[in-house]
Amino acid sequence: MKNEVQMKGKFHYRLSGWKYNTGLRILMFLILGLIFYTSLYSKLVPQVFDITLGMKSEKTIYAPEQIENAVATEQAKEDAAKKVQPVYRIVNLKNEVISDAIFDKLSQINADDEVKFDDKVSIYRRVIPQLISDLTNDAIKTLQNSGQYNDSLLEQIQQGLSDQKYPLPEEVYFKLPRLTKEDLADMRPVTKEIVAKLMNDQILDAQTARAKVAELVNTSTLAKNTSREMVTEIARTLITPNKFFDQKGTDDAKGQARGNIKPVYINKNDVLVKAGDVITEEIYTRLEKLKLLKDKANHLPQFGLGILCALLSFVIFMFVRQSTLQVKYNNSQFVMLILIFVMNVAGMKIISLLQNVEYPFIGYLAPTALGSILIAILLDAPLAFLSSVVFAFMASIIFNTEHELLFDFRFGLVSLVGCFSSVFTIQRASQRATILKAGLMIAFFSMLTITSMLLMEDHFQQREVLMSLSFATAGGLVTVVFVIGLLPFFEAAFGILSPLKLVELSNPNHPLLRKLLTETPGTYHHSVMVGNLSEAAAESIGADGLLCRVGSYYHDIGKTKRPSYFIENQTNIENPHDRIDPNLSKSIIIAHPRDGVDMLKDYKMPKPIRDIAEQHHGTTLLHYFYHKATKQAEEENSEKEIREEDFRYPGPKAQTKEAAIVGIADSVEAAVRSLRNPTLEQIDSMVTKIIKSRLDDGQFNECDLTLKELDRIAKTLNETLLGIFHSRIEYPSDMATKKHGA
Repeated sequence: MKNEVQMKGKFHYRLSGWKYNTGLRILMFLILGLIFYTSLYSKLVPQVFDITLGMKSEKTIYAPEQIENAVATEQAKEDAAKKVQPVYRIVNLKNEVISDAIFDKLSQINADDEVKFDDKVSIYRRVIPQLISDLTNDAIKTLQNSGQYNDSLLEQIQQGLSDQKYPLPEEVYFKLPRLTKEDLADMRPVTKEIVAKLMNDQILDAQTARAKVAELVNTSTLAKNTSREMVTEIARTLITPNKFFDQKGTDDAKGQARGNIKPVYINKNDVLVKAGDVITEEIYTRLEKLKLLKDKANHLPQFGLGILCALLSFVIFMFVRQSTLQVKYNNSQFVMLILIFVMNVAGMKIISLLQNVEYPFIGYLAPTALGSILIAILLDAPLAFLSSVVFAFMASIIFNTEHELLFDFRFGLVSLVGCFSSVFTIQRASQRATILKAGLMIAFFSMLTITSMLLMEDHFQQREVLMSLSFATAGGLVTVVFVIGLLPFFEAAFGILSPLKLVELSNPNHPLLRKLLTETPGTYHHSVMVGNLSEAAAESIGADGLLCRVGSYYHDIGKTKRPSYFIENQTNIENPHDRIDPNLSKSIIIAHPRDGVDMLKDYKMPKPIRDIAEQHHGTTLLHYFYHKATKQAEEENSEKEIREEDFRYPGPKAQTKEAAIVGIADSVEAAVRSLRNPTLEQIDSMVTKIIKSRLDDGQFNECDLTLKELDRIAKTLNETLLGIFHSRIEYPSDMATKKHGA
């Protein structure tokens, strides 16, 4: 449907058609909110199923996210704990000290002749067991005071010593008093040596060690049978277990073994339940934990997500509403904005499918900055910055693998820094190589951000660092590839003329510009001059200066069909208009915008360039040929009416600031070029006259140029012309000098 322009007074207009329909624009904002909702739904709102315990599942249910398999994890921990061997502790009870104490007591009592034999037997029967018990208890207290042994182990030691105690036979007490001083002296070192030797081994069962005593005694230096017998019994009494089961140590070892077991995960998209499987209690519990049961479902997350998405759409709506961007009115551009969001979010969702708890840093591979770069190039940098915040916000949700929180700030921060750096780099881009530079900047600043976070956490691993930085670098390069591939599509599909495309079109080797240069050099030079003037004027009021420059290069391309009929190409030739009817001249002249548009269409030039070629003359009057026709009619006394409308360009009038500026610059350049020795006053007067003439003629009624902007354009054109024609301008001092000289 062709758009129509409806006038609403000077400088005001309203565009109709689907591209400018307000209701449709509101609907598209709702669609944008729906896109946010659907893209975040799976992360924030789990799917639910109507399932009861004991029934058969009608569907195959997949894990919506990675979850720990508690049963398998616990089983793995138990298996690891079972493999742990019992922990034993070797305890040095210093039994050789007890040996010395016993022999000291024997030497003391046997040397006392006043003590009767029977009394000595009674004393030994009472004192020796008590001495062994006391010294053993002292040794245990020493162990306890050292703090190296837990209460459970101390109890095991006491219990072991008590259970494996070897009491001296009764006949020993009757033989001990008969030992002489020399016997005791010979027995002491042998006993001590045997005890020390046997206790040096790890003894769990004292009975086994005691069986070795007799053999060691028989190989000793003792000659008397009584001495060997007494040493054997005393040594057996002193041999005790020194290896004890440590329950706490064993429990700790099992605990450590359990702790070393990594959780067993059910990965995202793994089958939880196959269709037809019976829902066991274990499966039911797992589904309940994942909140996949319909009767257990909580609908508050859906409501909260709806509010969140509405807020995101509202922020974008208010930003666009208060901006001066074309997307504010042009639904076609808003469709492009939505499509960019869809592509960007789709890219993030695809990468998120590769993520898991083991490799969360794969999220850094996502080309999150793709949308920011496309919006900055095709629409506007401030809108790209706002979109970057939205993309980063969504990335913190989409790439969140831990699920303890709704957002993972790491991915959001890296995405935000990458998007911002790309927009800063790509602004005012004039070459495709700038896109590659933007990709490198994304990679560099993403790596820098990741490094800063890892350093602040201070518990990173080398593998994690290398993988994170590698994926961040690859993400920047992937973004570049997609931008370069998608940019031409958006430029062609939505008629967007990006700065990069404009720079390509300004290449003098373009076929049309080469044609213009070789066939109409005068027009080519004129077009270049108009480009200089229009670019400066456009930039002075915030319009697209680059579009004005490139549009100026092609605005008179239609003159290449009949180059000799235009004055700038009539070097050293007769003006053909002098020999033909003014109506024919008029037809030739006013045809060049239409011819130019046809040629530009043949070369598939973007619409903004075609619009400038078509609109730069608007519906202005061909004064020269109109007056010539009027004069000719008067001379011939013709009754035919010469209408002014017949000598006007067909239009349309300028629809944009850029088309209007090129039209002004075109007229100004041609007018000033016609002056032999222009003065500052002449140039200023000429510029003012041309702008006022077009204003009075209504040529600016269909574009949004204001009087203030027109005044600024006039000043800028004067300054630019001063620089261009500096050598030809006569200053007042020069004129005075010539006058006096004459």
